[in-house]
Amino acid sequence: MDCFLPNAGAERLPAIVGLHGSGGGYPLVAVPGRLLAAHGFAVYVPHYFERTDTITADLSTAKRNFPAWMKTIWDAVSFVSRQPRVAHDQMGLLGFSLGAYLSLSSAAIDDRIHAVIDFFGGFPKEMKLLMRRFCPVLILHGDADETVPVAEAHHLQEVCEKRNIPYEMKIYPGVGHGFSQEVMQDAGQRALSFLQKHLASGARQPTPK
Repeated sequence: MDCFLPNAGAERLPAIVGLHGSGGGYPLVAVPGRLLAAHGFAVYVPHYFERTDTITADLSTAKRNFPAWMKTIWDAVSFVSRQPRVAHDQMGLLGFSLGAYLSLSSAAIDDRIHAVIDFFGGFPKEMKLLMRRFCPVLILHGDADETVPVAEAHHLQEVCEKRNIPYEMKIYPGVGHGFSQEVMQDAGQRALSFLQKHLASGARQPTPK
């Protein structure tokens, strides 16, 4: 995995595990990784496709490999939580598209996750049967998304509201799948504020069950 850390310090840091989408592209997650590291977060980007020798994933590939990738994320969270500079009770997931589906699914079963940022992804309806808990969520989506329809964002909103889970949501008018630089700049600031609110030292609220 790739790792982005703030400058050396003695304090333990809130940690983010970042997950790319179906196109692969681990370097793409480096941009928010470096931004968050500059603001005091430890960021780790696992190469989870390597577990299944995947380069890019269509729908059938994603469905077939989803359990193996979930296990990879569990292992990644375990590894990150053991790092000496990481505050193990201040961990979050950040996912793009497929990575957001994996992040939200992981948060539904792993009580080590205390916040999730969903970039144009969704929450698999099948996970409702396995869901044991959840955590605060930031939902970022375009209403012109033809790859992951904006209905996925509203479904996640309903899940949060039914379970009384704190969430924030921004739907960008006319925006498709994947954000322009201008939209990503706004989304990045929202993500940073959300993580500072829910994960930063002394600010995290108890995780809803």
